[in-house]
Parts: sequence; structure tokens; C-alpha cells
Amino acid sequence: MTQIISDSGFELPKEAINYSAWGNIIAGNVAIDIPSDADLNLLSGDLNRFKIIRINFPTFADGRGFTIAKLIRIRGYKGHIRATGYIIPDQYAMARRSGFDDVEISQSLAKRQTESEWLFRANWREHDYQKRLGFNKD
Repeated sequence: MTQIISDSGFELPKEAINYSAWGNIIAGNVAIDIPSDADLNLLSGDLNRFKIIRINFPTFADGRGFTIAKLIRIRGYKGHIRATGYIIPDQYAMARRSGFDDVEISQSLAKRQTESEWLFRANWREHDYQKRLGFNKD
């Protein structure tokens, strides 16, 4: 069982999603798991054929998933991107700015990282150093 985290806090998964493994992409796949060491050049075609893309973070110190999400958004993907694995509340703002829509963590991790810790960082647009310096265009 996993815990979904969004800007509004902890949420229950809305539906069961069958993710296809990165190396097993076939026509008709609607959701895909991408590892942090994926070479996106191997992913051809329109990314928007996927309803959801989930990017794995094997450790909280592995930030490659942020880059992958940003590159997927630059390629024009409009669907849902979810970070999964070892994400900590301090990384939530970076995840959202990189293009992630939400985060999925294990229940054991959710017990150690309370909803209030995540909600403290949910206002990620307001607590941006660029905004404090007057660079944001919001």
C-alpha cells in the first residue's frame, strides 16, 4: 500500500493503475514506470499516449528523477507525472517545480513523514527564492 501526496496533503489513490515496466513498452500502455537512470532517447513517439508517468527515486539523494520530469515536460507531455520511492518533504517543492503533479511514498515512509510536514511545504509557489528576489512572473 502506498500514500499519495499532493498540494492538499495525503490522498487515497483514486484508482488502481497498472504501470508497465520501462523495458516493456507496447502499444496501448496507458501508464509507465521510468527508473531514475532511464535514457529518454529510447522513448520514441508521443509521450501524451500515456495517462500517467511514474518516475522512481531509489534514494532521497538521487535527484535524476527531477531532470527526467523536466525533460518530459519540455517534450510537451501534458499528462500526470508522479514521483515515487524515497522522496522526503524537503524535496516536495523541487518535485513540483520540476513538473511532478504529486508524490507516492510507502506507508512506512508516510508514518515517519507526517502529513503536516508535507503540508508545510505544499505552498511551494510562495516560498520560492526567485519570488522573494522579484524574478517570478506570476
